[in-house]
Amino acid sequence: MSLPTVDHLAGFLLATLALAGCGGHEMRTLKMRSALDAGQPRQAIAHVNEELGVDSDGALPKDLGSDNALLILDRGTIQQSLTQFKLSEHDFEASDKAIDMLDLAHNAGDSIGEYVFSGSSGRYVAPPYEKLLINTLNMVNYLETRDLGGAKVEARRLSVMQRYVRDDLQEKDNSILGLGGFLAGFTYEKSGDPNEALRYYDDALAFSGYGSLSESIRSLSAQATYRSPRIERAIAAAATVPASADTDGEIVCVVGYGRVPHKIPKRIPIGLALTLVSNDIEPRNRSAANRLAAQGIVTWVNYPSLAPEQGEYAIPTCSVDGRPMRMEQAVDVSSEVRAQWKKVEGKIILSAITRLIARFAVGQGIEEAGGRKSPLALLLSLGTQVTLTALDTPDTRSWETLPARVAVGRVHVAAGKHTVVAEARGVTRTQATQVDAGGWSLVSLQALR
Repeated sequence: MSLPTVDHLAGFLLATLALAGCGGHEMRTLKMRSALDAGQPRQAIAHVNEELGVDSDGALPKDLGSDNALLILDRGTIQQSLTQFKLSEHDFEASDKAIDMLDLAHNAGDSIGEYVFSGSSGRYVAPPYEKLLINTLNMVNYLETRDLGGAKVEARRLSVMQRYVRDDLQEKDNSILGLGGFLAGFTYEKSGDPNEALRYYDDALAFSGYGSLSESIRSLSAQATYRSPRIERAIAAAATVPASADTDGEIVCVVGYGRVPHKIPKRIPIGLALTLVSNDIEPRNRSAANRLAAQGIVTWVNYPSLAPEQGEYAIPTCSVDGRPMRMEQAVDVSSEVRAQWKKVEGKIILSAITRLIARFAVGQGIEEAGGRKSPLALLLSLGTQVTLTALDTPDTRSWETLPARVAVGRVHVAAGKHTVVAEARGVTRTQATQVDAGGWSLVSLQALR
């Protein structure tokens, strides 16, 4: 067998360079995102099903490991946008069981590195906001079908996550907690549990966007013992509003629109990367990184970053029988995504540099074994480094079909038949609904474009 020549290895090196940083999960979901951008959610689900290797919207792959659970989660949100609520419930529940949550507060830097450099081969680990939103959005599914029992199960699951995020992770300002509190409070209010309803509403009132709760809180307070400063302020705010008649019903409108920033592979010069982590990198690693940069060929750092969000500018609307409903922005999900990412981006870049240095060490070992003055040994060294760079693809997995923002509205209506029209970003849903005396209806829209 003949040994490879310098020309052969140079060609291999250039070919490998072209592969570095390519591929990953975001390429698997490109067709899905493109279909959603074009306003074709039905086609988007078809692309997800193709990736999963299943032939129907309700089918699950045998293996929910790797990123299959995440694709099911993406499909669940699109199912919700198509008002396929039962199928969406099924997808959310299957994904919830298969997805763990990343502890960004207590995990060491090495664990963060494993999280973002798994090559999409390991079990997907979700950031806290994604785990919160699985239960939150699944409550919407159950409330759409007036299944209060199912909604209460999701509310209890959400409550466990809320306590963990609020108390253990100390993320008391995470506005996703407010949307979950609004929906869970509504669930328990309509289930006839005023104290539990007020506890959840108290969580929601910690955030803006829930002015419509005042009258309900005033009514519930007459039946409950639960009190807090926020609840007292809401009762006082409702004092000047005439109470609704007992024969009235309620309609709640929940509108999600746009899509959050998804993860993409990013490549930056190693010099810039060193500047970004200048206060955290060890002197020994800095010296090794500078030597690597001096080679002039493998001088970049690959790591995951965030793409722009989809649908930043939009005004969602909802009307009942042609009369506009007041809509309030309940949560800017994109803002929570960016805030969460900002907390770990430095650790991620540092991890990427550390891994680059490890590849450099392997290459140096090969070069020394072959003789430092040997062109063949040098190319083998560089080829090893570039090959390992190509194989070390940043993990670009994330829940890509999350709405960028969610708005809510709530209005009293006379008992009877009503027509609700929700609209955002050119997507419209028209829904006829029957509201009995003292009854309710929830109508949602997911405009994922």
